[in-house]
Amino acid sequence: MDHQSTTISLHRQIQFLGLLAALATCGWATAQEPITPIPAGTQENPLKVDLGRKLFNDTRLSSDNSISCASCHEVKKGGADRQALSSGVQGRQGKVNTPTVLNSRYNFRQFWDGRAASLEEQVKGPLHDPNEMNTTWAQVLGKLSADAALSAEFKVLYPNTGINASNIADALASYQRALITPNARFDRHLRGDKNVLSQDELRGYQLFKSYGCVACHQGVNVGGNMFQTFGVMGDYFSQRGQPSDADLGRYNVTKNPDDKHVFKVPSLRNVALTAPYFHDGSAKTLEDAVDVMFRYQLGRSAPELDKKYIIKFLHTLTGELDGQPLEHWAQEP
Repeated sequence: MDHQSTTISLHRQIQFLGLLAALATCGWATAQEPITPIPAGTQENPLKVDLGRKLFNDTRLSSDNSISCASCHEVKKGGADRQALSSGVQGRQGKVNTPTVLNSRYNFRQFWDGRAASLEEQVKGPLHDPNEMNTTWAQVLGKLSADAALSAEFKVLYPNTGINASNIADALASYQRALITPNARFDRHLRGDKNVLSQDELRGYQLFKSYGCVACHQGVNVGGNMFQTFGVMGDYFSQRGQPSDADLGRYNVTKNPDDKHVFKVPSLRNVALTAPYFHDGSAKTLEDAVDVMFRYQLGRSAPELDKKYIIKFLHTLTGELDGQPLEHWAQEP
């Protein structure tokens, strides 16, 4: 590691340890928990949501009509696809693990590297990526405009413009904003239900806070609201091996050396359903992921029992979609 990289790494460690120290000093008052419940509903236009749902499941958005957004973002699998790296058109493999689409409205930016500031802007990413849908707006508009029924739906919602790239992105974003998962057992606990969590789960939440996990995983989405270096307290990438351009994270967007190996912190909502974990899909289980976090983010070890308690807590973050519990899908093949 060169001198500049060493200096950057030390600076990141000092900043992170300072944040952990502040958390340990002030604590979290009961009325000021670091995690907040997901609201019960959204204010999205139901007609736009319905149109966006159709587009989300429409394979015509890919160059060879073989995949849709839902091919990689399967709602019943927690909004992802349980693959380390997803396959796009012609079986081409993507470069990063598919992030969940559920609760994406609460992310402060989209994609692991945060290159999109909004869900509307995010739409063009997979459409144009040669490893995903590998298409152009001209191709998409040509196919969808030939569909009379779909054109009529667009005309109702967008009477002055009909089908165009902006309106497609708007409808898809409306659908994605509607994909929230409220009423997790932990949310019910935050709202005052004192009997919904077991003592082990409550212990796991206390450990989640006291170990400092909430330094990065907090807010309504239990993450998704900041960037962080992957490997604050250790060189994850050299020890994992087989480096790739995708490992550079935010640096690929900004070209700022300080942003090497920096990623958007992922949401932990419904995390029990979204294995494998991390941008490279390298952690096959929650147990693996927790081990990596302790080693490379916190720079410490923890008793196995503590880690088991934390994992029990993480399972309480699985919510409901359209009033139906997601949890029973967690063990489906």
